[in-house]
Amino acid sequence: AYLTVSIEPLPPVVVGDAVTLKCNFKTDGKMREIVWYRVTDGGTIKQKIFTFDAMFSTNFSHMENYRKREDLVYQSTVRLPEVRISDNGPYECHVGIYDRATREKVVLASGNIFLNVMAPPTSISVLAADTPAPFSRYQAQNFTLVCVVSGGKPAPLVYFKRDGEPIEATPLPEPPAGAGSWAPRNLLHRDLDDTKVPKSLAAEGEVGGGRLTATADPPRGLAAERDSVTETIPETVVSREFPRWVHVAEPIYYFRHTHAPVSDGTVEARATLTWTLNPQIDNEALFSCEVKHPALSMPMQSEVTLVAPKGPKITMTPTRARVGDTVRILVQGFQNEVFPEPLFTWTRVGSRLLDGSAEHDGKELVLERVPAELNGSMYRCTAQNPLGSTDTHTRLIVFENPNIPRGTEDSNGSLTGHCGFRLVLALTLTVILELT
Repeated sequence: AYLTVSIEPLPPVVVGDAVTLKCNFKTDGKMREIVWYRVTDGGTIKQKIFTFDAMFSTNFSHMENYRKREDLVYQSTVRLPEVRISDNGPYECHVGIYDRATREKVVLASGNIFLNVMAPPTSISVLAADTPAPFSRYQAQNFTLVCVVSGGKPAPLVYFKRDGEPIEATPLPEPPAGAGSWAPRNLLHRDLDDTKVPKSLAAEGEVGGGRLTATADPPRGLAAERDSVTETIPETVVSREFPRWVHVAEPIYYFRHTHAPVSDGTVEARATLTWTLNPQIDNEALFSCEVKHPALSMPMQSEVTLVAPKGPKITMTPTRARVGDTVRILVQGFQNEVFPEPLFTWTRVGSRLLDGSAEHDGKELVLERVPAELNGSMYRCTAQNPLGSTDTHTRLIVFENPNIPRGTEDSNGSLTGHCGFRLVLALTLTVILELT
């Protein structure tokens, strides 16, 4: 007797689809059994998912004539009504027939197939790296957007767009050693504003792009290296106005893409876009991260607009503060949508904060047990992100507290004055009476 087994190939399927595995076999013998296996752990474990035993089956419409040699074609199917990521992997179809010569002997053959289950990404988000953090608008600094895509299988194709146009970026093969090492060396010539560059070079639109002649003025603020001539470089006067960064042409973008496997069989993809930020042209610029995946009929995307903070909204509780109350001053929002997340810094105008510190970071400033001396004090909240900063002031009005007599609390909130004097006097008289 002979037996051939094959499984019909399947293209990749998407999570949630109904899948039918088909095992075809051809033989001239009598069927003994059909067994389907799901193979896991690299082939070390075979999980039986379907069994057909001919000895206990009455589904035959006729009995074969074993004396007459003829080919019989069979098909066994296994249907997965709603495929999952965990169904991904190899499957085997094992078929056994009785040998024509002796009914005690069983001939075995098998076929295998790999079921490739795809999953579209479930989430996509764009955030700014290393924020909130101080960012000097008077110094060119690198800025990084991070796009995180989760739940996909296989890894998706991730790319960035600016104002709807694809960004051509230079790939970064190696991850940065630290936050400060994101700046590639060929960005050095852009670390100047036009207050530090001679007009002759600024007009050419290129700084450091060619060989400097003996008559050309060297870039101010740079230590120009010359072999034979030692020149005195005048002191740089930095303009405190908003800088105008020197751009050769379009911003130079750097792109890096990584992905890491997740325990559920999917991957998390991370893409980073790094460039030298220019607040003048990047403020209100729309950046989008887009994802292409074979399980998606169209790309999915997430958008952010780079915007400087404007008009912080500050609330104070309680609205009518009294001596001894705990006052909380909180930033609840802005007049606009702000991205990246700002850094908040609180200061007291003309003096230190109640705890003696010069400033406090965070959305909320808490003043414990405010004394009467803070009445009329002014507080400044500075909100800044890489695109700009804004200041908002609020004045604290402290009312008398009927539960605390006037003049009985100092700046530290401790009791003083007549009450404290009477308390000390009473203790002294008690001690004298005990001694006598």
